[in-house]
Amino acid sequence: NPHVNPLTNPLARTIIIGISAFYHDAAAALIIDGEIIAAAQEERFTRKKHTPDFPVNAIRFCLQFAGLSINDVQAIAFYDKPFLKFERLLETYYTHAPKGLRSFITSMPVWMKEKLFTEKLLKDGLKEVEDGKLKSLTFLFPEHHLSHAASVFYVSPFQEAAIVTIDGVGEWATVSICYGQGKDIKVLQEMRFPDSVGMLYSAFTYFLGFRVNSGEYKLMGLAPYGNPGAEQTAHFKELINTHIVKVFPDGSVQLNQEYFTYATGLRMINDKKWEALFGIACRKADDELKQSHCNMALAIQQFTEEIVLKICAHAKALTGSENLCLSGGVALNCVCNGKIEESGLFKEIYIAPAPGDAGGAPGAALAAYHIYFGKERVLPIAPAMDALKGSYLGPDIYEQDVRAVALKYNAHFTHYTNKVALCQAVAGLLSQGNIVGWVQGRMEFGPRALGGRSILADPRNEEMQKKLNLKIKYRESFRPFAPSVLDTDVAEYFNFNGKSPYMLLVHPVKKERRLPVPADYAEFNLRDKLYYKRSDLPAITHVDFSARIQTVHRETNPVYYELIQQFKALTGIGVLVNTSFNVRGEPIVCTAADAYRCFMRTEMDYLVLGNFVFKKGDCPEWDKDEKWKEEFVLD
Repeated sequence: NPHVNPLTNPLARTIIIGISAFYHDAAAALIIDGEIIAAAQEERFTRKKHTPDFPVNAIRFCLQFAGLSINDVQAIAFYDKPFLKFERLLETYYTHAPKGLRSFITSMPVWMKEKLFTEKLLKDGLKEVEDGKLKSLTFLFPEHHLSHAASVFYVSPFQEAAIVTIDGVGEWATVSICYGQGKDIKVLQEMRFPDSVGMLYSAFTYFLGFRVNSGEYKLMGLAPYGNPGAEQTAHFKELINTHIVKVFPDGSVQLNQEYFTYATGLRMINDKKWEALFGIACRKADDELKQSHCNMALAIQQFTEEIVLKICAHAKALTGSENLCLSGGVALNCVCNGKIEESGLFKEIYIAPAPGDAGGAPGAALAAYHIYFGKERVLPIAPAMDALKGSYLGPDIYEQDVRAVALKYNAHFTHYTNKVALCQAVAGLLSQGNIVGWVQGRMEFGPRALGGRSILADPRNEEMQKKLNLKIKYRESFRPFAPSVLDTDVAEYFNFNGKSPYMLLVHPVKKERRLPVPADYAEFNLRDKLYYKRSDLPAITHVDFSARIQTVHRETNPVYYELIQQFKALTGIGVLVNTSFNVRGEPIVCTAADAYRCFMRTEMDYLVLGNFVFKKGDCPEWDKDEKWKEEFVLD
């Protein structure tokens, strides 16, 4: 009952919706009495990747999943403070005036609407969710970095922890160090705009021809093609250190704003100044990738790792905690995360599956529950690793939907009534070199496919990385693929013996599994490195012998666990290639219809929807209209 005050009535359920919107990666989450019941990104429903639009569909899903109406909800928690963000925008322009006048005039009408009238925008959006009169709701606006911190600490297994948040910018904060204990989060120190580690990394993302706010992971994937021993790589790092950014012992930075325009302009950097400094042209998206681009990617990746390690060491000194929670968009840099873990600074590290802005939705709701409503935390009970149910928080796949798709397209299928038999059959298909689209259970929350909406393949196949990139994903050939490995077997394949359920840690492939490479391997160009066989699991071994690991746990995904077990029984290898079920530029598939459409547009061999298996050759030929490749542009 929305009219029962949960602050004064101990029997009332506390129902909160968290929302992230109006920037990028809009999302919604529903929590009831502190438990995350459902969460999803709006892009999965609208099919517009990274959409900033108000998450009407995601909210509607969350409510329908729980059998609730919007008027059952006590509070709406939005993931930042719009007025504080507007203050930063105005103060920044005032400080830099008259620079940025054109940008100011162009952007002010949008900012006025989104920053000053956010509560009205939220109410208007909620009216679209369902018909009927919207009753009284409490609107809460935790600060952006508090939403990030809450999104990771409150679901973690830790009673207390240091919390480090690093991103582009929230309201003012670009880095924050907090201490979490019980239900409380205390902000200890912040670094403020315009100095930003996230903006620094995004500036290089832009300079190397990738999209800001979505292409940073490409920069991370390109870095291993750089030559660590090359004079050019060292020269780039020196130029960054002497001209672009000053780094202090605690990890705080000061960016030389002569080289940047993001504070008051419509672009990230001053292109001409960067080109003059580094001696190479600003790359366009479809320009050929040269060794100089790879060396620059490696230079900024290494430079960023050094900064983040200093920040984490400072957080350890401030808090004295043995536990670290990491959040913010920079926490998606899984290479950097692996270096933090290898450093031994902390005994335990926890990163939630959506550390970017989408995660602000559950974070805002959890902050409201524990801070505004003052509710105590209940730590997850073993064998649960955290409070996130493996991140499987989205819509489920239902038999009637699969049958409807099959009927619509007159597609033949094989139906299995037993999950073990299904997994045995699919494991056999994978071992024969087939590529399989795999849709099981609830959709993952966050940017990684974790065995709910995945494309799977055999990691032993040395042609698989090339085939997946060029014929399935339709994306750049240099992009690596991740292994899904049984949690009990991870140390057999990698220099790692922990948990990485959300594919957010990179560690090396074990030396015993590597193949010898020539003495001058580091000097190979991108193409030669790409197609050189480096291990007995070539499809998941990146050019620097690393892998972005997902450990698969029976407790959170028993069907995917069973599939990998069956594959191991056939091949002796408890690992599968796992990439997200989509083509480049497309959001991960959500429904059976999304999955079938993507399956038929690509060169996948089989599609598994729940207990139904579709073979490409048994399905009517798809309309060869290729306009969808224009719809889903490179991200």
